[in-house]
Amino acid sequence: MKVNRKEKREIRHLRLRQKISGTATRPRMAIFISNTHMYVQFIDDVAGTTLASTTTHGMESKVNVETAKRVGTKAAEVAIAKGIGMVVVDRGGFKFHGRVKAIVESAVASGLKISEKPPKPPKEKPAKEEAPAKKEKKDKGEAKKESSKKEKA
Repeated sequence: MKVNRKEKREIRHLRLRQKISGTATRPRMAIFISNTHMYVQFIDDVAGTTLASTTTHGMESKVNVETAKRVGTKAAEVAIAKGIGMVVVDRGGFKFHGRVKAIVESAVASGLKISEKPPKPPKEKPAKEEAPAKKEKKDKGEAKKESSKKEKA
């Protein structure tokens, strides 16, 4: 039996959900993106309730990265208004790329925290050191002459 793209995404989401769960103090930030809209919910899995949510319904715009940034900012504002400061990200089986990444990054930039660790500073590439000058190779004939001179002495 063939499995289509939607079923594959659902399988990835279930595999992901085995690892993460939301609580009242650190709810799950569930992201879903359809062809027409984007949805973000903050869910307490222990109580089984949605604490806050936001969507692109009512926004007269396309489903693209720019809209995703606005949804992430709006989601962070709604969450902070409800007293949510730290979340666990549930990407819903989607790649952490493009619109999903834009939602999360704009939410973090708006004040939502994903982890207690401070963000890592960008790694600086060390300046390339010049390689020491290579010894010039001698011709085979010169090398034989020098070795024969050493043997005679």
